Order: sequence, then structure tokens, then C-alpha cells
Amino acid sequence: ILYVLMGISSVIVYKRRSLTPEAARTGLIYYVVSLGLNFGWSIIFFNVRSFLFAFMWLLILLYTIVKTIVYYVKVAPVSGYLQIPYALWVAFAGYLNLGIYLLN
Repeated sequence: ILYVLMGISSVIVYKRRSLTPEAARTGLIYYVVSLGLNFGWSIIFFNVRSFLFAFMWLLILLYTIVKTIVYYVKVAPVSGYLQIPYALWVAFAGYLNLGIYLLN
């Protein structure tokens, strides 16, 4: 469900990019970076099992998601709002990640 919401919001921003081209471009760049960071976190956490590094990685991921939201809202507010569940999920994953690090 998260990826569907993320995709819908990005399509909205892409289609409305002519209204505020710089905000749309920057928001979409942050979005793509967040997808790469999301993919990388899984490898760091599950394969490398470096829990502290994975937590720090998630903090960077959360930062890029927040920046995505900020720029998406400038283009189409609904697009930014559709990214909020993603930010909340990553924040929760960070909480769990930190807990696992502290317990190990």
C-alpha cells in the first residue's frame, strides 16, 4: 500500500511539474534518492547485520522523505500528504532498528 501511495503522489507531481518546475524536479530527485536509500537499508540491516549503521542510514532516509514531502506540497499538497504514511513507517522502522541495536 505504501508503494502505491508513493507512486500515485509522484505521478501527480510529475504531471503538474509545469506549474512549479523547480520544486517538482527537486522533489522527484529526493524521491528517487529515498527509493535507493530504502533499498540499501535492507541490505545493510538484513545481510550485513550492521544495526547501528542501518539506523543512521534510516535517519538519512527519513530526512530525504521529509524533504520530498516539503517539495511535493509546493507542487500539489495531496502529493505531500500521500507520502506521510511512508515517513511514519520509516520512523517506526527506525524505532525498531534502534531497539534491535540496543538489545544486541
